[in-house]
Amino acid sequence: MPRRIDIRLVFQRRLEQARTECQLSQKQLGIQAGLDPSVASTRINRYELGVHEPDMATVQRLAETLSVPTAYLFADDERLARMILAFSKLSVADKDRLLKAAGSE
Repeated sequence: MPRRIDIRLVFQRRLEQARTECQLSQKQLGIQAGLDPSVASTRINRYELGVHEPDMATVQRLAETLSVPTAYLFADDERLARMILAFSKLSVADKDRLLKAAGSE
C-alpha cells in the first residue's frame, strides 16, 4: 500500500520553496498577496510552519504572487511539481502538442 502524504506538509514546504525562489521575505509575500501589512509576516510564517492553514482564496493569491500554479503548492511528488512548473511556462500551442503526444487529448 502506498504511503499517505500529509498534504499540509507538502503545502508548507512548497510555499517556503516558492517564496525563497522568488527572494521574497515572509512579510513581502504576505503584503503582495493582499494580507494586512501589520500581520503579513506572522501569517506567512504560520502557514509555512503549519500552525494555520490559509483558505483557498488566500492560497490562490499566494500562488499568483509567487507566479506558480496553485497545483504546484500541493504537488506531493517532486517530479510532478517540476512538471507543473515547466508546463505552466509553455505556450498554449506547446501545451496542446505535449498533451497530444502524451495521448491526453
